[in-house]
Amino acid sequence: MRLAFITSNPGKVEEAKKYFESLGVEVYQLRFSYPEIQADTLEEVAEYGAEWLSGRVNGPFFLDDSGLFINALKGFPGVYSAYAYKTLGMDGILRLLEKERDRSAYFKSVIAYWDGTLHLFTGRVDGEIITEKRGSNGFGFDPVFRPSGFDKTFAEMTTEEKNKISHRGRALEAFAEWLKENLK
Repeated sequence: MRLAFITSNPGKVEEAKKYFESLGVEVYQLRFSYPEIQADTLEEVAEYGAEWLSGRVNGPFFLDDSGLFINALKGFPGVYSAYAYKTLGMDGILRLLEKERDRSAYFKSVIAYWDGTLHLFTGRVDGEIITEKRGSNGFGFDPVFRPSGFDKTFAEMTTEEKNKISHRGRALEAFAEWLKENLK
């Protein structure tokens, strides 16, 4: 089975491939722009994207919408994480948190899979925003996010280490388990 991952981020595709190889599922990147609605939840954004794409993409596909939710900022950037990263960057987020004692945060990922029917899979990892960027792996806010129970940021971890505990890894794991049961 070939399965399109609709994303412009090749790093996400590499993460995903590791979950589906053992199932005999070939994940490939499909760059296809789709509107991202302004909504309150990642689920709403992912669902809208999948439904919009359903009439435009042949075969099964999936996409993900992820966000960084910072408690001291009342969940910001959340569903606006990609925009915040492009406009504020990591330095801007660090400046917003300079005087904050509570640096707790979490990453959440929602995968929307379309095979004629919509299926949603979620993953979450809690942690904190550290005071300086560390590491060169990963992408996005990875250099400033340290998951709970770890000394390393996501950007200091290998892809394999990050996949075991990341929000996207957890959502991909749930998706892969579901596929395993439903491909029989």
